[in-house]
Amino acid sequence: MTDSQSTEPRITTEVRGHVFLIGLHRAKKKNAFDLQMLREYAAAFVELDRNPELRVGLVFAHGSDFTAGLDLANVGPAVAAGQSLFLDGAIDPFRMQGPICRKPIIGAAQGLCLTIGIEMLLSFDIRLAATGTRFGQIEIKRGIFPFGGGTFRWVSNCGWGNAMRYLLTADELDATEALRIGLIQEVVPPEQLLPRALELAERVAAQAPLGVQETLLSAHRSIVAAEQAAIAELQPALRRIMATEDAQEGVASFVERRAGNFKGR
Repeated sequence: MTDSQSTEPRITTEVRGHVFLIGLHRAKKKNAFDLQMLREYAAAFVELDRNPELRVGLVFAHGSDFTAGLDLANVGPAVAAGQSLFLDGAIDPFRMQGPICRKPIIGAAQGLCLTIGIEMLLSFDIRLAATGTRFGQIEIKRGIFPFGGGTFRWVSNCGWGNAMRYLLTADELDATEALRIGLIQEVVPPEQLLPRALELAERVAAQAPLGVQETLLSAHRSIVAAEQAAIAELQPALRRIMATEDAQEGVASFVERRAGNFKGR
């Protein structure tokens, strides 16, 4: 049975007190997200949001890498066809559309953290990375652009110049640079990554849960109008760019593991 046909879970979940651990569990594919994994990931956020005993989510990865990004060969056709990446009734874990999770999320990244991995982190509330983590927002190398919140959350978290420095070049950055520009809040040795993230999660979980949730909602209200304006234009823009020759070349270059030869059409 191939990985794409496997019924093995792509996401693990575990309850530790009031903390809900959500683990990316496709290590053989560098935790690249296919449709199954995206939908299991969203389902975990539904459980976190609806279970009153759960106060904080902690997203981490099994294996050596956080995620190599989207499995474009699997997800690309669905995106091009305008299909929803999540099932009806799901909470969008990227806080883009529909109901969002009301609980705070802490993220812990290591190894490769590419494309959707950075957008995941930017949707979280506190972000940690292990020394040696490699970040890259490389969609423009594939003839497309970030459509999971990266275009506007890079700007709001890291500032315009820092955002454009990496969005427009697709250059890689390390954990030290990510800390400097505000992409993450702490850098820790790899062996301390999950314990430190869990320590922070437990400290948040020890606070009054309704007060924590209202703090998050108040903070989100300060940015939601600007985000929604950007989100409203994302899908039309994505459909336009996915129909281009460059986008087709980008997927081909991804599958063939080569640089794209783009024509601007």
